[in-house]
Amino acid sequence: MDYKKNRDEMLEKKVWAVVGVTAKKDRFGYKIWKILKKHGYVAYGVNPNYDEIEGEKIYHSLKEIPEKVEVVDMVVAPRHSINSLEEAKELGIEYIFFQPGSYNDEVVEKAEELGLKYVINDCVYAILKRKEEE
Repeated sequence: MDYKKNRDEMLEKKVWAVVGVTAKKDRFGYKIWKILKKHGYVAYGVNPNYDEIEGEKIYHSLKEIPEKVEVVDMVVAPRHSINSLEEAKELGIEYIFFQPGSYNDEVVEKAEELGLKYVINDCVYAILKRKEEE
């Protein structure tokens, strides 16, 4: 798997879903959602525990999002990531960005089995923060 190629392709896509968004401002689910928006991405929040954050609708699942998502950013425990992979595949989403801590061997094997393009060992928040410093 060419993670750099996948990462570069993902960063070209403009519609993202952040699975594991949270209202807790010190958590990466919140920080990633916000920095994607700051950099011009459409970023939908997905978390079954919220209906809205800061006045924005939060979706309980990927299938509720009203627009075609191009990239799913996983910011949840592996047991939740694996459940979202099937849903992403069914919706025709081919790119998954696994944040540190959101995957394990079982999750990666499932992504491979489903033919998804994915990134591990990287962080979209760190990538976009570096761009701000350039």
